[in-house]
Amino acid sequence: MRAIWKGAVSFGLVSVPVKLYSATESHDVSFRQVHAKDGGRIKYQRICSIDGEEVPYADIAKGYETEDGEMVILTDDDLAELPSTSSREIAVEKFVPTDQIDPMLFEKSYYLEPESTGAKPYALLRQALLEADRMAVVTVALRQRTTTAVLRVRGDVIVMQTMMWPDEIRTPDFNVETGEVKDAEVKMARMLVETLAGDFEPEEFEDDYAAAVEAVVKAKVEGGEVRRTPTSTKTGGEVVDLLAALQRSVEAAKTARGEEPAEEKKPAAKKPAKKAAKKAPAKKTAAKKKAAAKKAS
Repeated sequence: MRAIWKGAVSFGLVSVPVKLYSATESHDVSFRQVHAKDGGRIKYQRICSIDGEEVPYADIAKGYETEDGEMVILTDDDLAELPSTSSREIAVEKFVPTDQIDPMLFEKSYYLEPESTGAKPYALLRQALLEADRMAVVTVALRQRTTTAVLRVRGDVIVMQTMMWPDEIRTPDFNVETGEVKDAEVKMARMLVETLAGDFEPEEFEDDYAAAVEAVVKAKVEGGEVRRTPTSTKTGGEVVDLLAALQRSVEAAKTARGEEPAEEKKPAAKKPAKKAAKKAPAKKTAAKKKAAAKKAS
């Protein structure tokens, strides 16, 4: 893993220099939109909805749409005046009981690794959180924006989880009408819960959709159902047709040494005919030997 941020956790007069790592990564299956006829990727143009013309990237600005549908254009000067911070501090605001924070508020998770000089205070904070059964509510600046987060312990590592703002959690706008629940039904429901009770083991579950997609793709590749396009490359510029790339490299190396490319060597096409001519007498000799053997018998 590579650290994406460096700073320090501060609580009271204690400062813990740390590195920040993304704790999760998405393995979701993604598809590209392509032309069904030839497999070419679909490109999108930046078209203005008013004049229908394509807009150069340099002419694109940020706009804020009001509730009335009005569009307010924000300039670079406007954005520069917005509150931002580049602080490298994870400031602990308070320590709260673990069960007071709704998991729905959690957004993204990060691992905190202590720098060599902060190993001892890191261990101190980790132990304090465990024994108190509390989370540390912190404020931190990520991508020049201040957000709230919590610090909690996962194994031997302190995890920081950024949180959504309270007004970003939607309130359900429907009522759940359950009707009358009988004691016998509740008792039966409890029995069902006890029957399926167990410990959570993440390894027991797998993304069967991703596995099924990989199986279908593999079968199509092995069956030759692949569309080669001029831009058949993986993300990151990795060459897909490795054999063709190697062949081009060999030809380029031969050209650099002054050798004639393989496709331009005309004598190569006549070789099969010469070989056939040489083999003809051998076949006749074999035929004579067979005839001689029949007469002898």
